Amino acid sequence: MTAAEPAPEEFGAGYWEQRYRHHHGTSRPHAPSPQLVAEVAALEPGTALDAGCGEGADARWLAARGWRVTAVDVAATALHRAQQHALASDDPAAAERIDWQQADLLHWTPEHRFDLVTSQYVHLPGPRETFFRRLAAAVAPGGTLLIVGHDPADRHTAAQGPGADAYVTAEDIAAVLDPGTWDVLVAETRTRTVTGPDGSGAELCDAVLRARRREG
Repeated sequence: MTAAEPAPEEFGAGYWEQRYRHHHGTSRPHAPSPQLVAEVAALEPGTALDAGCGEGADARWLAARGWRVTAVDVAATALHRAQQHALASDDPAAAERIDWQQADLLHWTPEHRFDLVTSQYVHLPGPRETFFRRLAAAVAPGGTLLIVGHDPADRHTAAQGPGADAYVTAEDIAAVLDPGTWDVLVAETRTRTVTGPDGSGAELCDAVLRARRREG
């Protein structure tokens, strides 16, 4: 981007495409979200939507466990890397269980509902409540909704530059769910430790919401 070009809208399509092109390039696939692993490992595989899949670590993990995954992201560069990582894995059958789609999650409407809808640390322009409701609407009766975000207590992530709109509490997410339709099973803040490129550790705080849509 030259000095004459405007900066892309924060958390919009241009923002993420630029970020993946310039900051997220890696030949080594990432590990899946630890919160996804903790909350989904015991579930019976079915159909899953990975909303904001990035470079595909969560989608690959789900597919390796038998889920049929629709993995959606707005950034073409992220999806290209995700597909390459999947094809390079030693589980070609799992790679075939992933349908990669480029779409804006604020406007994209899936063709059917899913047994699992998961969204991990997704930042979008516009009201977060609208996005959460769209995710909830994509869950089939009896299905699971899992949303993980950066909790406001996460000072380490805050130091990296995201604005206040990048943070959410589990209670914020739960507030958009109709208590007559949903059973909230997990709504809490969790800490996890990550290791940076220089070997130093940092403690992060995650907001974790898992809910089940009631049958009928």
